[in-house]
Amino acid sequence: MNKSSPNGAGLALPASADAARPARKGIGFATMIAICIGVVVVQGAMMSALQGMGLGGLSFLAAFAVAFVLAQCYVQSFSELALMFPQAGTLATYTQKALGHFPAIVAVFAGYVIVAMFGLSAELLLVDAILDKLFPGVFPATLVPLGILVVLTLLNILGTDVFARVQNFFTFAMVAALLLVGVSAVGGLAEPPAAGFVADVDWSWAGVLDGSFFGLVTLAMWLLVGAEFICPLIGEVRRPERNIPRSMMLSLTITFSLFVVFCIGASRYLSVQTLTTSPLPYLDYVFAVFGKGAVIIATVMALTATCSTVNTVLAAVPRMLCGMAENGQAFPQMKVLHKRFGTPWMAIVFVAIIIALPFLLMGPDSIITLLIAASTSWLLAYIIAHLDVIVLRRRHPQMPRPYRSAFYPLPQLVGILGMGYIALNNSPSAEMTQTVYLYTGAVLLVVGLIAALWVKLVMKRKLFEPDI
Repeated sequence: MNKSSPNGAGLALPASADAARPARKGIGFATMIAICIGVVVVQGAMMSALQGMGLGGLSFLAAFAVAFVLAQCYVQSFSELALMFPQAGTLATYTQKALGHFPAIVAVFAGYVIVAMFGLSAELLLVDAILDKLFPGVFPATLVPLGILVVLTLLNILGTDVFARVQNFFTFAMVAALLLVGVSAVGGLAEPPAAGFVADVDWSWAGVLDGSFFGLVTLAMWLLVGAEFICPLIGEVRRPERNIPRSMMLSLTITFSLFVVFCIGASRYLSVQTLTTSPLPYLDYVFAVFGKGAVIIATVMALTATCSTVNTVLAAVPRMLCGMAENGQAFPQMKVLHKRFGTPWMAIVFVAIIIALPFLLMGPDSIITLLIAASTSWLLAYIIAHLDVIVLRRRHPQMPRPYRSAFYPLPQLVGILGMGYIALNNSPSAEMTQTVYLYTGAVLLVVGLIAALWVKLVMKRKLFEPDI
């Protein structure tokens, strides 16, 4: 997963902690693009793209195109909401203003906490798989990923956000690597395909014409979710009214184009069996295109991407929980700050624990299921964001809107219906769909029950009582 804010410092902290950290101003447009793209370009996205290509071929590219349209729809909603409430910039704020505290709590847990729980567990499983392939038998299973999680948890408690400081470098390095591999494969600029290799990726229109490609859209969505994480940085970017919407729209366009080239190139070098069954298809891809000498480089870059992802989630999500606790929407322990460093250390530890649990309880075979479960949960958050826009337009039509969603309410209706349909048809097999529903549904049920009890008994508010 890297579906997290690339800079946790941009998220709203309680006043005590916010005053302790220096203000950061003037984030330029290029950096905003790097932030949005950096949310996507990680191991889970590369694996999802290649496995989707193996499962569907042309059908996956069609599903990817549908996902791109739906992603542009959520950009319209988040742009309007973020610029209406620029002082906060989180989904909890938008939703409590429009729908009430109960959906606000559910939205944040569905869109960020559960996504971190499932998506980062998949990333840690990928780390184990990489090390096992590169150094078979050298490292005990789970040791290195847990070590990464523990070290980055401590660094975040100490306030030393090392990886976030070099986010631009890693983003551009990963984009360059993906582009190099994809262009080299498509253009035949590197090693030719192995002798006797026969490309067997399905390029027929059958899956598109019969509609079965919709079962791959959820997997494709994982390549395009997270651009809205630029919104918490709205107070620190230049010309937000212009650059917030443009950065999200352009970054998604770049990401879409990048992965299309990457996938087409893979179809020329890897068989369907390799694409769908290899634990690390992107390393097989690099090996096929450039030879054995490139595997180390690809592995180091993959590990760095995972470390950056884990680090930024541990910076971002705990601050969301801390802000919710300040608003009375979460356990008060989530707002406890470290006396010396001013970081929400209890929330950081909580997030680290929920990341570790699925990682320890599941194996490598669960990676793709975890990614689809995380994507499905994220879809619920996006549906709520679309509803926020519609409700606020109807209840408060005169509120200042520095950015108004284009073609309203078309993006919102398309987003709600499209993402709802995808959530109901979220994987290529009935067995996997059942498993995804089990994972996501069980966690959401627990979250919903706790949220309902919390709002009624602790906050003593109506479940759907908006703040404005």
